Amino acid sequence: MDKVLRHARNPAILLALLTTAPSAPPTEMARWQSQATGVTISRDDWGIPHIRGRSDADAVFGLIYAQAEDDFARIETNYLTALGRSAEANGEESVWADLRQRLFVDPARLKAEYASSPAWLRALMQAWADGLNYYLATHPKTKPRVLTRFEPWMALSFTEGSIGGDIERISLSDLKTFYGRPTPPTAEEQGVIPREPSGSNGIAIAPRLTAHGRALLLINPHTSFYFRSEAQMTSDEGMNAYGVSTWGQFFIYQGFNAKAGWMHTSATVDNIDEFAERISRTGDRYAYRYGSEVRPVVTRAVTVRFRRTDGTMGERRFTTYVTHHGPIVSIKAGRWIATALMWKPVPALEQSYLRTKATDLASYVTVAERKANSSNDTLFADDKGEIAFLMPQFMPIRSDRFDYTRPVDGSDPATDWHGLHTLASLPSVANPRTGWAHNTNDWPWSAAGPDSPKPANYPRYMDQVGGNARGVHADLLLTGKRGWTPDTLRAAAFDSYLPAFARLLPGLVDAWEALPAGDPRRQALAAPIALLKRWDHRWSYDSAATSLAVFWGDQLWREVGGFAQAERLNVPDYIATRVPNDAKLAALSAAVDRLTRDFGDWRTPWQTINRFQRLDDAIQPHFDDARASMPVPFTSAQWGSLASFGAKPWPGTKRYYGTSGNSFVAVVEFGPRVKAMAVMAGGQSGDSASPHFTDQTQRYADGKLRPVYFYPEDLKGHIERSYRPGG
Repeated sequence: MDKVLRHARNPAILLALLTTAPSAPPTEMARWQSQATGVTISRDDWGIPHIRGRSDADAVFGLIYAQAEDDFARIETNYLTALGRSAEANGEESVWADLRQRLFVDPARLKAEYASSPAWLRALMQAWADGLNYYLATHPKTKPRVLTRFEPWMALSFTEGSIGGDIERISLSDLKTFYGRPTPPTAEEQGVIPREPSGSNGIAIAPRLTAHGRALLLINPHTSFYFRSEAQMTSDEGMNAYGVSTWGQFFIYQGFNAKAGWMHTSATVDNIDEFAERISRTGDRYAYRYGSEVRPVVTRAVTVRFRRTDGTMGERRFTTYVTHHGPIVSIKAGRWIATALMWKPVPALEQSYLRTKATDLASYVTVAERKANSSNDTLFADDKGEIAFLMPQFMPIRSDRFDYTRPVDGSDPATDWHGLHTLASLPSVANPRTGWAHNTNDWPWSAAGPDSPKPANYPRYMDQVGGNARGVHADLLLTGKRGWTPDTLRAAAFDSYLPAFARLLPGLVDAWEALPAGDPRRQALAAPIALLKRWDHRWSYDSAATSLAVFWGDQLWREVGGFAQAERLNVPDYIATRVPNDAKLAALSAAVDRLTRDFGDWRTPWQTINRFQRLDDAIQPHFDDARASMPVPFTSAQWGSLASFGAKPWPGTKRYYGTSGNSFVAVVEFGPRVKAMAVMAGGQSGDSASPHFTDQTQRYADGKLRPVYFYPEDLKGHIERSYRPGG
């Protein structure tokens, strides 16, 4: 049927064919077909869809339809996660992640919020559901694992777009322990396993520092690969946004329009808090103390379905508990722990969509007054020449007497949230005198050099992580520099310097030089130390020093990562300040031994080890040293590489294969006409048979961005196919 539909251009013939589909009544199919006539999808020579609709709803319909064409499996996976229904596809072990989600996501409540949401937003959500259902009706070979039909209210379960939502900050091990399965923390939760920092880089440069007098913006999300889809969506109602959308969402999450651009980075603010409740029990009822009051603990029954190994469905039933702080997620030191976080689905979806229509800083901030962005710092630039660093707008007001990085006493009303900060009271920066602003998932106190906010003027909870090596790197690149162009900003985004190793390796050399003359380690490590001493701390394809430094750093990470996490320090900071000399030298010996064992020589070039490989369209990646792969020169962001490649060995491999980091890179110049260039990891399509499955990989590894076709005249001559949904 797919082949027949591709050649059925006559609407009457197409409608007759579609109404034979068993999944939708004729009236609904006719409505979908009618909306499709108002949508055009033009695929450029990279497979990227440029959607045009008569209305915003038409553009949403076309965008989500095009996403489904490229990778329906990832759309469904994201909504199974968001709705707390993953176990229906994956089996009983996923019950716990679903339970965590369902502590906040209540379908009945989402349906009510949908019904009371503004008419314009309901129209977009309806178009979203219609686009997905129309795709399924016209592509019978696509077999959903669970979600055979999408309802418009489901869009409210997934509104923000970040890599790892706020709910995922809750420990699954702790949740399992509280709700009936005692489970020790995982190695990853303890920080023992090296974990690539998730987040992003964003840089905004004002016109007075650029060669052409136009503001520049670097858009560089660091996420798991294939997490977002690139597209342009336009409508006759004023929508014209280009960038990346998280699979299944109908707004451009990081991108730009003809006038302005926005880049989100993961913030270091503390706006997700744990409250230790004082619980008492009478019979089968629980209560908690709050000041002089004793309040009842609210219970809610949650049923989670799961797929058994024989394919049938089972159920797990839980009684969950909630205080006014939030749901109970764990028990620590005998106290029940409630988690408070932002859950404002309608304002969050409004803010995510409307900001893509903002044309300057003032209109962007007006949209942000909804205060429904909890996790995103934003780097902003526009064609007026304004630039800004903006903090997340959801920021509860709390007493700075308490340490909110740890559970606070929920029985003390002084620890409670007391409304939200005004936007003016947040440590944001607009049009700094330095002429630049950046964020690398680090604190706001270095966002604009000397024009950054001063920590003494703000509560401690405005930052809970501190600085990082990428922030140091960005400062070095931006301070005192002028004459910026799109090409020099692109080059900066791929600058090869690794400031963490520039800081850490002198201590290693000093440890070796301090060894007594007769210590056997002096001779055994002399050659590796000499190589590292000569190194310029820059990654490159043929650098053996990069290989040795990374293996040394990874060895220490495995040894001290848990201690660093306990002390709330970045791993490089912990190595620099806490690790004794003998441990540093032992880690170097281990790195030499491992390189020799796995690759035959400890002087192995980095390109032999660090690889990009995408074997098929599986959601969970897998790798094979015996199959083709491509070298990538950059390293983990942990060591200060702005271009991030989160790679590690996998079961059965010796080589490192990347799965996260630079997932999309774009440089945008704002002038009378916006200009941009971009690249993404792999390619646009999730279909391994598509020419666009990995067609951007070499450009990705080389940092060579392709032109973005923003205007119709740019797109002319670069269209592979133009069609309507269903056609």
